[in-house]
Amino acid sequence: MKDTVVVSLIGTQLDYVGKRVDRWAKWRPNISLCSQDNLIVNQLHMLHDNHSSRLANNVAVDIESVSPETNVQLHQLNFSDPWDFEEVYAKLFDWCSHYTFDTDKNDYLFHITTGTHVVQICSYLLTESRHFPGRLIQTSPDHNNNNKSIGRIQIIDLDLSKYDQLATRFDIEHQQGKEFLKGGIETKNIFFNQLITQIEKVAIRSHDPMLLTGPTGAGKSQLATRIFQLKKKRSMLKGTLVSVNCATLKGENAMAALFGHTKGAFTGALQARDGFLLSAHDGVLFLDEIGELGLEEQAMLLHALENKTFHPVGSDTPVQSNFQLIAGTNRDLKKEIAQGHFRSDLFARINLWEYELPALKDRKEDIPANIDYEVDLYTKKMGDRVQFNKEAKNAFIGFATSNEALWTGNFRDLSSAITRLCTLADSSRITVEDVKDEIDRLKQAWYPQNQQLASTVLCDYLENTQIEELDNFDINQLSHVLTTCQRHNSMASAGRELFNVSRRLKSQANDSSRLQKYLSKFGLKWSDISPKSKQLQVKAT
Repeated sequence: MKDTVVVSLIGTQLDYVGKRVDRWAKWRPNISLCSQDNLIVNQLHMLHDNHSSRLANNVAVDIESVSPETNVQLHQLNFSDPWDFEEVYAKLFDWCSHYTFDTDKNDYLFHITTGTHVVQICSYLLTESRHFPGRLIQTSPDHNNNNKSIGRIQIIDLDLSKYDQLATRFDIEHQQGKEFLKGGIETKNIFFNQLITQIEKVAIRSHDPMLLTGPTGAGKSQLATRIFQLKKKRSMLKGTLVSVNCATLKGENAMAALFGHTKGAFTGALQARDGFLLSAHDGVLFLDEIGELGLEEQAMLLHALENKTFHPVGSDTPVQSNFQLIAGTNRDLKKEIAQGHFRSDLFARINLWEYELPALKDRKEDIPANIDYEVDLYTKKMGDRVQFNKEAKNAFIGFATSNEALWTGNFRDLSSAITRLCTLADSSRITVEDVKDEIDRLKQAWYPQNQQLASTVLCDYLENTQIEELDNFDINQLSHVLTTCQRHNSMASAGRELFNVSRRLKSQANDSSRLQKYLSKFGLKWSDISPKSKQLQVKAT
């Protein structure tokens, strides 16, 4: 049986005892609360201001006489204006935030009979948002009972999301939850913001599995961590977050790592091991790259999800683990199912809440805010404040949001780029030259090797300013032509290889003339390219 813990405010009018000899003939909310035959209040947290300390002590003494099993704890909480929504909500919110709730051992009730209507509304909101993880209780006089001091109670378990007008008035709490999931970054991408809005609702209302998909580096691990932290803040779980990269679970050790094993279960099992599933009991298990799991591990995971039990390797005795699963993958699991690599029944179980995180290149409007976030993160980590100068920041944002920026590694690429810029910045200022160097570094990492080679070939014949004016199409085509010419001693021979198909359709091929005209478009001559011409130039020198 759980203990009953109640939070209540002193009623400065209703709890007032008046003449001491008459106090038991009067209905008083907090006395009534602790006088019920069908409700034992094990602990009562009574909130009062500094003007009501004497009244609160008198009520506590009377509660001790009618309910000796109730432990009354008094807390001073002053409202300069008990009708001010912002002040009342903020102070009750802070009180709940500093209180340690244990929902496994206790049932929590918020007594809403005392206090102003503003206090009652705020208690509704705190209960609905799970900042107070319990229910509401109301006391009232019972005119059918001869003992007027007892009264009656009503426990209320409301879903306040139905009261749109009231919920909208205090939507700031949901907004804080969404911003927490986004890491405090002011994102502008409409799709991503809608995604986070729904994830925030699911995170605080559901314990079912969640599936996060999207390319590598899109932020699946970070989002899973923040979902766990949000649930923890709302007292929805008491366990830890266990993060596992399934790509590292290979071979016969995969089963033991996930589900644990007994001592001596296999060669090398010198000690028993709990395994990741058991370690995540009452918490969250994040299985990143779940598509990498073997079919046997998938089958056991499905059983553990549906029954909350599983057998460690080498054990005939099942163990229990009540964890919430968050799975991540950059694979198309439906294709994996079609190819026989992923179980359809497991997919059906984990995709109740499936969210695809967009790639960074699809969220270009969010790049400036993420640049600021990464710079601030570097400052906090290293203790050195680094900033862009205005021209450098404009240059980097211009490149980062252009089509040239591939961001193949998504946020990992951006984080690495900012780390390099901050580290190499002299006098804690990132300059245009720093940005140019970083852009070159990123291009070399992103662009295919053949395009890098293309640029290298052109550098032997054209100035950098000329190359910068060429389209990617011309860069690759001209590079191929020049590479071909380098293998031939005559223009005719090079032309025959380059125009190997179209020359057959002409009555006179004239390959040399076609090649000469093409090279002249770029201000080049055969003598600039021909290996024989170069040899002659060297001898003359």
